[in-house]
Amino acid sequence: MGWLTRFLVAVAFLAAGVIFSPESFGSLSNGENSARLLIFLKLAHLLSFATAWGAALWATFIGGIIMFKNLPRHQFGNLQSKMFPAYFTLVGSCCAISLSAFGYLQPWKSSSSTEKYQLGFLLSAFAFNLTNLLVFTPMTIDMMKQRHKVERENNIGDEVGWSKNREKAKTIPKLAAMNKKFGMIHGLSSLANIFSFGSLAMHSWYLAGKMDL
Repeated sequence: MGWLTRFLVAVAFLAAGVIFSPESFGSLSNGENSARLLIFLKLAHLLSFATAWGAALWATFIGGIIMFKNLPRHQFGNLQSKMFPAYFTLVGSCCAISLSAFGYLQPWKSSSSTEKYQLGFLLSAFAFNLTNLLVFTPMTIDMMKQRHKVERENNIGDEVGWSKNREKAKTIPKLAAMNKKFGMIHGLSSLANIFSFGSLAMHSWYLAGKMDL
């Protein structure tokens, strides 16, 4: 487990401590903290959330689709195997920072049910990204490499899209089984990513309601 992952797990424990025991860090509710700290926490929450939201929007609905439609399939897969760990680390870290800042500003014990729901959405977004980083992404990359090896042996993988893979899979049971397993793992990863995006979307709706224009 790399240092970024260890850092992410450490931030997760810090976030949990801030949410459920903010007094240990000096809660804002006691009136002793400065307005400058309040602004800093709001800025940390907003910028971290915006970064997570923007990265998730681009990777899920724009960047990945463009690359899949224009790159040779093996090249696309190898690129994604490098990008996904960085993507989930970035979004997960931003979710953890945003969750920590929001939890400090809205302590669990004194927050309303609306704020508690928002803490839940931010926590869900973080958990889904952490699950993808530690569980689904390594499994997906491992299965992709195994499938690439079989495809290279059958002289496919340099095309754009799935056409040759699907044709070969009809006559190669091993490749068909790999496609099925890869599809299942990748589907779970995509589902976790969509749930994370949905949680962030719910928080964006909350933030929009707080704007006074």
